[in-house]
Amino acid sequence: MAWRQAAFVRRGWLVACAGAALLLSACSTPMNAREDAAFQGQASISDRPVVRPTRSISSFSDSLMCMDHMLRDAQLPTTLITSKQIPDYSARVPVATKDMVITAISQMSRLSNAFRFVDYEVDIARQDTVQNLTTILLNNNQMQLQRPALYLSGAIAFVDQNVITNRFDAGLSGPRVDLGYSKSRGATVIGLEMHLGDFRTRTLIPGLDSANEVIVGNGGQGLDLAGRIGTYGVQFNVGRDYTQGAGAAVRTLVELATIELIGKWARVPYWQCLTLEQNHPDFQRQLRDWYDEGEPTVHRQLVKRSLVSRGYLPAGGEQMADNSPLLRVALARFQADQGMVVTGVVDFPTYERALRHFVGLAADGTLARVGWASTHAQPVAVAPPDSAGAADPAAALLPTTAPLAYGTTAPERVINLQIENIMMERTAFEVGEQIFLSATLSRASHMQCYLADATGTVIRLLPNAANPSGWVSANQAVRIPDWMSPNPGFIMDAASPGTEGVACFATDEDSTQKLPEALRGPPLKSIVGYSKLETINQAFAAAVGANGYTGNAIYWQVIPRRKQPAAAAPAGGAVGAAAAATPRK
Repeated sequence: MAWRQAAFVRRGWLVACAGAALLLSACSTPMNAREDAAFQGQASISDRPVVRPTRSISSFSDSLMCMDHMLRDAQLPTTLITSKQIPDYSARVPVATKDMVITAISQMSRLSNAFRFVDYEVDIARQDTVQNLTTILLNNNQMQLQRPALYLSGAIAFVDQNVITNRFDAGLSGPRVDLGYSKSRGATVIGLEMHLGDFRTRTLIPGLDSANEVIVGNGGQGLDLAGRIGTYGVQFNVGRDYTQGAGAAVRTLVELATIELIGKWARVPYWQCLTLEQNHPDFQRQLRDWYDEGEPTVHRQLVKRSLVSRGYLPAGGEQMADNSPLLRVALARFQADQGMVVTGVVDFPTYERALRHFVGLAADGTLARVGWASTHAQPVAVAPPDSAGAADPAAALLPTTAPLAYGTTAPERVINLQIENIMMERTAFEVGEQIFLSATLSRASHMQCYLADATGTVIRLLPNAANPSGWVSANQAVRIPDWMSPNPGFIMDAASPGTEGVACFATDEDSTQKLPEALRGPPLKSIVGYSKLETINQAFAAAVGANGYTGNAIYWQVIPRRKQPAAAAPAGGAVGAAAAATPRK
């Protein structure tokens, strides 16, 4: 029996050696890459992310938008601003802080055009192709840089890691089983200090400083289990951890500091923009909990109701099929207007942006759903001033009963028309004086603008050769004419004494082919048969329906030019009447 067992072991050893030799010979043979073609073909698919990208939206995104409107109302002139590098001497938060500053300033200037960032890098190590070309042009006197008036300075002052920590460990051991449990948590404090300085004197302005801190946490739990089953050992290890990102925390500090510094410098009540419910630390977390509690069908139904109330879907759109192409287009337009990544589907970012006005503070200070109130505005018609009366720059043509956003009393799609001359709030101009306007849409639309002068001449300003489509993005100020362009296409002068005005009309689709033939002619030409903006308004109402467009108008008075000292006129000279809008050649 012993001999047989030994022979069996010897035979098994020989088989194992033969198998090892066969494996070694196989490894010495080159592999055929073509046999792995099907496997390798999955690489380009596996390399792609499985989660849709989302726009970086912080707790102060709405506060920046609020500041933009506040600066617009204050009618501050455009100010050039720049920034130093915002270093992190701790080397523990490697983030692009200066670019966060630029983004925050840009978001506060979309409507107001309050600031323009001067992008010039002195550090040779940080210069790129554009910077190198700029330096060459500057050295050859082929380019000039405007000197900024203000600059931002600052640094990440400190990063105190694990200021407080808490750890718990417990274990249990037996003859055949070992059990261990651990739990830990900690907090890190990040501090940012920023200042606003006068570029001309390179001095920091006293009182214009900001010093804020933010806490980021981390935590983890772990469970270890080990035991023996017969002669075999079994071991399990389960854990879960979280670490709040330092990048998002620094963005929050940068946006808060920028709001404080700009608000103090502009002397506007910036604190009103810091008391929004969206600034609550648990705002997005609470909305995420509500999102996770509901079903996808409920999410889509709520978002569809929001889109209907905001005018992106027609009345009764709540009953629209979830896979309807019209719904996807409405979702895409809403996402584009909100500055989101356009997907055309109802995901959490869309849910959060659509229902954010559905959240308020309860009596105990917690976030609560406040209801789904939906109201409608009443139609308003404002007549233009007569030639003897004072012009009203807020005069509007609102022909529709537009749906409103939750808790507001203004139509969701609004055309904001303003006079942008250096001296704000002007309602009168001398003959021959240039006039500058701006138009801003709260929702991306096709826009057409018309000018009517005191002589009864009406011309179309937009669309024109520079902007033939007339498509205007949401919250993007359109300059009329574009005074920032070296070739604006036309200039707008006060023509004859009396009342002049400009009216703009916005539609979801290009309505040119639906308008009367006279309104489809070339831009900057007199329109036959139309002498007032009200007739243009009536034409739009007849072409697209009273609920198919939004309009607004602004008027001003033209007064005779003040008498100048007498001067000898050139022989044979003649002075003709200036056109209200003159094409720029």
